[in-house]
Amino acid sequence: MNARRSTNDYSREMEIAIEAASNSSLEVPVAAILYSGGGELVSVGTNTRESTNDPTGHAEIMAIREGALALNDWRLEGCTLVVTLEPCIMCAGAILASRIETLVFGAFDLKEGAGGSVYDVLRDRRLNHSVEVVPGVLERECSQLLSNFFGTKRS
Repeated sequence: MNARRSTNDYSREMEIAIEAASNSSLEVPVAAILYSGGGELVSVGTNTRESTNDPTGHAEIMAIREGALALNDWRLEGCTLVVTLEPCIMCAGAILASRIETLVFGAFDLKEGAGGSVYDVLRDRRLNHSVEVVPGVLERECSQLLSNFFGTKRS
């Protein structure tokens, strides 16, 4: 799955993530899906901060935790994480710690993004692991999902 694919090559995986994110009414609609190196879906995570009062309840953390359990290994080498929103610094740290090979994300987070917009933690060569980052996959659709959610909250 990780043989240098273009942005368009991840559209189907991102559509699945968008669908998972759309199923939330209480939580900010963000989903993360972990795929094995062979392209099999390993785990799906969505935000759980509001429902669990857990500040670490981000979609990426949930997908990584479940993926490590499913694969019986904390090293998620060869795996790809597809996320509807650019990860924050905490999630970027978890992606690095788990040795995920590729991150694909949709919408940019211009306030807290750590995948290249505000920070570029995932590709920092000073660290012992770096991640291939594929940004902006179905960006408009992912951004619209968040805009709709926050628009409803404000009204």
